[in-house]
Amino acid sequence: MQTITKYLVLAVLCLNVHLINAQDTITNANNQEKIKTLKALKDKIKTQEREYLKEEVEAINQQLDRNEITIEEANKLKKKVAKKRALNIENRIAIINNKILLLQRNSEVYNVNEEDDEDDSFVFRIGRGDEVNDEFIFIGTRKDDKHKKRKYDRRTTSDLVIAFGLNNAIIEGEKLDDSPYKFGGSRFFEIGWAWKTRVFKNTNFLRFKYGYSFQINGLKPNDNQYFVRQANQTMLEVFPENLKKSKLSITNLVFPMHFEFGPSKKIEKDTYFRYSTRNKFKIGIGGYAGFNIGTRQKLKYTVDGKRQKDKIKGGLNTTSLVYGVSSYIAVGSTALYVKYDLSPIFKDQIIEQNNISLGVRFDMD
Repeated sequence: MQTITKYLVLAVLCLNVHLINAQDTITNANNQEKIKTLKALKDKIKTQEREYLKEEVEAINQQLDRNEITIEEANKLKKKVAKKRALNIENRIAIINNKILLLQRNSEVYNVNEEDDEDDSFVFRIGRGDEVNDEFIFIGTRKDDKHKKRKYDRRTTSDLVIAFGLNNAIIEGEKLDDSPYKFGGSRFFEIGWAWKTRVFKNTNFLRFKYGYSFQINGLKPNDNQYFVRQANQTMLEVFPENLKKSKLSITNLVFPMHFEFGPSKKIEKDTYFRYSTRNKFKIGIGGYAGFNIGTRQKLKYTVDGKRQKDKIKGGLNTTSLVYGVSSYIAVGSTALYVKYDLSPIFKDQIIEQNNISLGVRFDMD
């Protein structure tokens, strides 16, 4: 009797398990059918809202035909109803999507890695096909933020570069203190455009900075002197009159290149991130090369009570190809800047002179 009872209990348990599995199978099948129905309902919602929009737009066009409203008012009304219908679609489809997710979550066939790849975007066309000024409005539903791809930030940025300060020359065999040029009166000015590219993909400690600049290097001789050329030598001589101004300006077009080191701040947003060096410490090391595009000597003096102004262009045998080294130390956009021409100021000189500049530099990044 006990054996019969055991077999009977076992049979009942097996039957219950079978019934439960059968019930789950039926439930999952029902859920899948409901999901298919809900997905089809999304298309019906779009079609339905478009039909409603078409009727509203036709009513607006009829008002326009009866001159009850202007074209501008009609366009505003069309945009208004289009926005309303777009939001209707977005909200109604969001409800359907939530229902689908609920059914999938409660179904055995639901995969946690599964994503709904359906495109819920849509387009509205507003206007009359036979009108010249036909207007089109495109409105689409937005995917959830978690589906947005985070854009990589720009590897390259650009900014304006301005520099100015003191200028002088290093003369072979002489100390800078013995320079024949005025320290306060000899100046330089530089303006250009620079691009900055992050060297490594996932860190911004090292940047490569490059661009183009116009450099104007000025030299003002001491002791009433000016520049003259004798044979292939350019030298200073005393001017026969009392000079009020003596200045040599050399204009170069150069292409600077620097490696910039320094920390940066990572700014993260929903769909992108940026590296910012604003208000950060930076060091730049590099150089430049380019061309001399103009040389001018300006002399101001008085002869017999009459003011004279001479502007002499060229003729001083200045170097055509210029190149040098430069560096800067910056906090934020302001830097201490130094540059030195490895190329001599004048060609074929017995005693070479090389231009040197020290000043401030502003990188508007």
